[in-house]
Amino acid sequence: MTDIASIMRTAPVIPVIVIEDIAHAVPLAEALVAGGLPVLEVTLRTPAALEAIRAMRQVPGAIVGAGTVTNPAQLAQALDAGSQFIVSPGLTEPLGKAAIAAGIPFLPGIANAGDIMRGLDMGLTHFKFFPAMAAGGLPALKALAAPFGQCRFCPTGGIGLETAAEWLAFDPVLCVGGSWVSPKGAPDREVIERLAREAAALGR
Repeated sequence: MTDIASIMRTAPVIPVIVIEDIAHAVPLAEALVAGGLPVLEVTLRTPAALEAIRAMRQVPGAIVGAGTVTNPAQLAQALDAGSQFIVSPGLTEPLGKAAIAAGIPFLPGIANAGDIMRGLDMGLTHFKFFPAMAAGGLPALKALAAPFGQCRFCPTGGIGLETAAEWLAFDPVLCVGGSWVSPKGAPDREVIERLAREAAALGR
């Protein structure tokens, strides 16, 4: 995988993962991949996150990236841990330039037209719409996407199995981000595989 578009098209849902205990990382990744969700976003919200990325990279079939990357220093740490893509809640010029210079697939967060225009100025066309529900939901994204036909999106934030299909039916949406497929705590493989299969079945 060398570009963010290919990664976004791999599966309809990208699990948004918070790892508190490194022992949970590999079993969770194995269950998600087995259920049909190979693209895994590990958020840098816990001390275990970077080690979790390193561990999950060893799982066959997993495409592991870092989420909640907010500055160039975190970007460097995520790359050092073996991240195959980078997701950010927003977009700043220092982070955007650093990600582009690193040549890493990059999915920055946007919530308004100014964010998208800043991204386009950097040559970026694929964005995370975040926080999706709090920022106005699907009507807001439809209004935002209208002037920017070249852009594609991964809405994240407040989306669940019940609403994901509606988002995915909107053509500029390539995938959605969701935490519902990776509940916190010790992973129950059977439950997570089932959640992953349900999510993977949303693909068009």
